[in-house]
Amino acid sequence: MAAAKGDIELAGVYKRFGDVVAVDGVNLKIPDAAYCCILGPSGCGKTTILRMIAGHEDPTGGEILIGGDNVTGLPPVERRTAMMFQSYALFPHLTVRDNVAFALRVRGLSKPDRYQAADAMLEKVRLTELADRLPGHLSGGQQQRVALARAAITEPRVLLLDEPLSALDEQLRIQMRTELRRMQRELGITFIHVTHTQLEAIALADLVVVMEHGRIKQAGAAREVYAEPRDRYVADFLGGQNVLSGTVQTVNGASLIVSAPQAKDIVVPLAGRSRVASGDQIDVAVRRDDIHLRRASVTVDQDWNALSARIRAIEYQGFFVKVMLDSLGENELVAYVPERQFFEDAFEVGDVVLATWSAERSRLLV
Repeated sequence: MAAAKGDIELAGVYKRFGDVVAVDGVNLKIPDAAYCCILGPSGCGKTTILRMIAGHEDPTGGEILIGGDNVTGLPPVERRTAMMFQSYALFPHLTVRDNVAFALRVRGLSKPDRYQAADAMLEKVRLTELADRLPGHLSGGQQQRVALARAAITEPRVLLLDEPLSALDEQLRIQMRTELRRMQRELGITFIHVTHTQLEAIALADLVVVMEHGRIKQAGAAREVYAEPRDRYVADFLGGQNVLSGTVQTVNGASLIVSAPQAKDIVVPLAGRSRVASGDQIDVAVRRDDIHLRRASVTVDQDWNALSARIRAIEYQGFFVKVMLDSLGENELVAYVPERQFFEDAFEVGDVVLATWSAERSRLLV
């Protein structure tokens, strides 16, 4: 069966810049018409991967396949990729229509043909009424849509986006996330979007790829990566998780008994893991929204974990309240408490509480 036209495979790809390894043996498959976000801190290799897929950088080793074809070494035009840059790079002296039509002009299309195609693309990004304006007379969000239309008009198999929302304010960023997702579905092509913003990746992507030091730490569906991080790095980087470090006291059938600073007898499901023994040092993740705060005098059911903690800070976040606790030595414990629940019996900074969670909600990390 022939590979889909916009599916991508990176096979053992690595990239060196002198003595620096920017990408270190990456293997990754991205399905056709997927929205993939590559996520990680500055310097992790995510933009280098994007540029290698685009054809703006050649890998030092490994292969890049698009639609089943090895495109390593081919120029961007032969790969049928298009790239939307962080700066948008619009021509300030050209109208919106001429900016969008520019690539077709380079390809030699007649003015009527390229304008017809540009107007159709402007309709898709809802900028028809601004076709005759110059970029300097547009808002940041409008400029971004022009850049998106200009990249998409060449009908690429893959559209590559390098930090496309970083220059926008928070409200506009949220609006443009919706616009990007709508456009991706309408165009039906593969989008690869590089970002360092966790919520952006989770909101947009079918496939989230988390990177560190040139390597993929975890790749999967957004909910899987967020809710089921494999290791401490992914859990910490994506946020929303508390990570406890402790020592295995006993292995009891399908669960472990773990002790941690200021916490004893924490029950953690093994979840299929077998290579864990008494005395091992392990990391355990607990989602912040799985933490329930109770008064210190409350008796907790035996199938719930509990530890005593003092409230260090409280931040009102609208639909939930973020409660920060001093309890785990170097590790901060955070609870996301639903707003209505919190204010039914509000806590104060300095209160000693029980932070509790169902034992089955503990997750053993690699």
